[in-house]
Amino acid sequence: SWHRSAQVRASKFCGRMALMQRSISGVRPPCRVAARGSSVVVKAAVEPRRPEYIPNRIDDPNYVRIFDTTLRDGEQSPGATLTSKEKLDIAKQLAKLGVDIIEAGFPVASPDDFEAVRSIAMEVGNDVQADGYVPVICGLSRTKPQDLERAWAAVKHAKRPRVHTFIATSEIHMQYKLRMTRDQVIESAVSAVKLLREMGCNDIEFSPEDAGRSDRKFLYEILGEVIKAGATTLNIPDTTGWNLPHEFGGLIADIKKHTPGADNIIISTHCQNDLGLATANSLAGAMGGARQIECTINGIGERAGNASLEEVVMAIALRGQQQMDGLRTGIRPVHLYPTSKMVSDYSGMIVQPHKAIVGANAFAHESGIHQDGMLKSRETYEIMTPESIGLSRAPEDAGIVLGKHSGRNALNTRLKGMGYDLAPQELDDVFKRFKALADRKKGITDDDVLALMGDTLHQPTAIWELLDLQVVCGTMGMPTATVQMKGPDGIARIGVGVGTGPVDAAYKAIDSLVRVDAQLLDYSVSSVTEGIEALATTRVIIKPAGKLSDQAVSEHASLGKVNRTFSGNGADEDIVVASARAYVSALNKMIGWMSVAIKPAPRVGVERVVEARSTQQVGA
Repeated sequence: SWHRSAQVRASKFCGRMALMQRSISGVRPPCRVAARGSSVVVKAAVEPRRPEYIPNRIDDPNYVRIFDTTLRDGEQSPGATLTSKEKLDIAKQLAKLGVDIIEAGFPVASPDDFEAVRSIAMEVGNDVQADGYVPVICGLSRTKPQDLERAWAAVKHAKRPRVHTFIATSEIHMQYKLRMTRDQVIESAVSAVKLLREMGCNDIEFSPEDAGRSDRKFLYEILGEVIKAGATTLNIPDTTGWNLPHEFGGLIADIKKHTPGADNIIISTHCQNDLGLATANSLAGAMGGARQIECTINGIGERAGNASLEEVVMAIALRGQQQMDGLRTGIRPVHLYPTSKMVSDYSGMIVQPHKAIVGANAFAHESGIHQDGMLKSRETYEIMTPESIGLSRAPEDAGIVLGKHSGRNALNTRLKGMGYDLAPQELDDVFKRFKALADRKKGITDDDVLALMGDTLHQPTAIWELLDLQVVCGTMGMPTATVQMKGPDGIARIGVGVGTGPVDAAYKAIDSLVRVDAQLLDYSVSSVTEGIEALATTRVIIKPAGKLSDQAVSEHASLGKVNRTFSGNGADEDIVVASARAYVSALNKMIGWMSVAIKPAPRVGVERVVEARSTQQVGA
């Protein structure tokens, strides 16, 4: 059986796979995944060490910095709001993955965003590993002085702080959005960089928003001016995903050639995926001379998303040596799958099954011809191994079958193999859910265990906890639900609700206890595995309603003030229970965010009504 393995412990690969090694401290050299003919070999401890971090230069000309913006641009996906705790957890996982720069957020957006960035800077940004690696912690800012001051205040606690400031440079943005002339845009950009320098920030990234549709000569001019002002990284965004790979690669090359001072800074790419070309454009940019690529886990982000970190990293790992003049990164690919799973669980953004690298079907083979080839040689249809990204098909694990007779040690062993080293209390919580499921389901699969993990551990702080749920429904009466929940005061209470269906009744019973205005925007349910005993996973998206509807507002980097939405996930073999868990998770996230964002914090327990719930979505 396959199971996920994200441990940096030494692990055996089948066939020609070499050992992936780590030091006792848990830090291992960047892993090189090299293609040899049709076979794939993972080598460790042969690549040069990660170059010493210097903001405006990289001593190794082939090294490409990976700038992860999952916590900033990725969080701008509808319904993907993350709490401060969730952002900190993801930042720690990104550090395990080995990203060079973590864009932790947009500090001026809200008090919660500021606190999240600051806590990441203080904790993750000062956790120096044995080889000297510590990620740069970056905060995004417009060129407004108050934005810049807020961003610097949030990141300055990190060992390597950076501020990323931007202003639009395309004619359409300057005319309709900014209502500024070219000279005014240049002045604003230069003033921002100079102010950051005055505040003590020596690692400054500047982005000309919508560079892909900007006039080339104007780009060269404004970029040259911000370099003179003190910028150390120039990020070139294809904001609307308009460019084709040959265009974007040529743009990067032309900027390097024609911009005064470009030899003394790092050029970066930031590609959106509106035409499905974000990864291709990012790689074309790197081949054109960019030495930083901005991307997100699972490719999440605005509209169609961003360049996918896992796709960019594995493309360079597999083809960089032979087809990209030796390009490499410092990413530890063995952590890719666990990071993808964590981001999916926290953000509520489900990974499509056929997603490259981390999708459920990425290493699945159903065709008889493909299966025959795989049985004879894996290299016939796999250009990389699942082990290289944190999935394992180790033969020694095939004998462990989880079921109702399995103990805590067996579950813990399987979890460790899947990359989860849990604290005793966390293991107890997962084990309780595992035993409850095992009593009703004959065989527990790895997917079941992962769903339980996400539903138990990848959840916001439990302000309200669902203890019990009972629903009566059918054709002879109104669906009625009774719930028992434990509130923030630790007291268990019982609520009752009547609805158009069992899920609606359960939600109204929850509403009667939580009493915080919320509007359901989206509801979806899917099965984890096949069969009547399969676990159900449910995702909901809600937003504040009633008196709170105008208070869940934060600043968006490009759009100004936007309304926040909050997602929640739940898993259970009973669809109604899974739905209730998801709703409580979303409510906890919303209450937690608003308690920080609104001063004074809203009192849990105010009178409210849940509005505009779609009976078509939850009535069945």
